[in-house]
Amino acid sequence: MSYFPAFIKLDNKQILLVGAGNIALEKLEKLLVFTKDIVVVALEFSPDMLALLKQEQIHYEKRAYKKGDIKDMSMVIIAVDDIGLQKIIYDESQDYKCLCNSVDSVEYCDFIFPSFIKNDDLTIAVSTSGSSPAFAKHFRIYLEGLIPEGISSFLQEMKELRSSLPKGKERMKMLDTKAKEYIRGWSG
Repeated sequence: MSYFPAFIKLDNKQILLVGAGNIALEKLEKLLVFTKDIVVVALEFSPDMLALLKQEQIHYEKRAYKKGDIKDMSMVIIAVDDIGLQKIIYDESQDYKCLCNSVDSVEYCDFIFPSFIKNDDLTIAVSTSGSSPAFAKHFRIYLEGLIPEGISSFLQEMKELRSSLPKGKERMKMLDTKAKEYIRGWSG
């Protein structure tokens, strides 16, 4: 089954990360691009994870996951190898309507982490619906090389135009033409 691509606003949405090894560290690094409203629970913490948690002032607790930990969460990421625990947390997440991602266990996922590019206002996500995360990563790297250096300035200009011009067909047409011309200009 394919996943619906959606960009979720994480303002005022608390996230629980269960686990603190290398994979959990990767997930935390990706989340920190968008929010710091994260709580980490794990029995053991890698030195790199601890350093990042302290640097970013992220709340963490050195303990096992407890039933009810996700009660007030909007999202949970389970980055542990214990499939039984993944299932328990996933089942509980369904009761609380809390979105769940179990690393490497798509059967316990409401969503998956895409490989993404974040360049100021531009975010590009690449997913293979879990069939090849390696391809998604390398395709993302390829796409990154295609993005022109001035993209942030152009998007800022478009944002200002969009907010200053009255809504309607004229604005849509002008912004569409400007975007088309900008992209055509990449090739010289």
